Amino acid sequence: MIAIIDYGVGNLFSLKSSLEYIGADAIVTSSKDIIHSADKVILPGVGAFGDAAKKLENTGLKDIILDEVQSGKPLLGICLGMQLLFEKSYEYGEHIGLGLIKGEVMPIKNVIPKDYKIPHICWNSLHFKGRKSRIFKYINEGDFVYFVHSYYGANCEKYVTSVTDYGAEITASVENGNVFGCQFHPEKSGDVGLKILKAFCEL
Repeated sequence: MIAIIDYGVGNLFSLKSSLEYIGADAIVTSSKDIIHSADKVILPGVGAFGDAAKKLENTGLKDIILDEVQSGKPLLGICLGMQLLFEKSYEYGEHIGLGLIKGEVMPIKNVIPKDYKIPHICWNSLHFKGRKSRIFKYINEGDFVYFVHSYYGANCEKYVTSVTDYGAEITASVENGNVFGCQFHPEKSGDVGLKILKAFCEL
């Protein structure tokens, strides 16, 4: 069973529907007991890093997530959920993250050309870095996925498994042991996204 963590940030219907489409048993929950009994955990999210981090802290879900990761359970962070995996973010101030990926979340405006639109909203191709991630076993170099974001993972080269080109090389995914992150939305990325979710479910 896959636990999709509900902490009041974002519409989780499309993610749950995508998982059910590929035959996975998925539940949207904030229950410690259900998260603990799940085989895998997904941390989704849209919006501002600071607000989301505060909600995880105030609900006790931060400690629950860290405990489950420590136990060896696979965790997938999606979009803002991936950014929350990092040590800190500089989105409207400085905010502390989960610290599961060493690095920071920085504005893409610092690295992309001035004439590029923000947010980065488009289908864009993935380019693998280093050893191919286990959650990419069913997809190919250059496959397209859907991005919506204004910030990105920086100073995290050791953990980057793919990048995308948006006038500069932008972190698209990260991996650290049983912790995985996708800056893009697999649940909005058609067949490629479904293949990524399928590979995660099979870990």
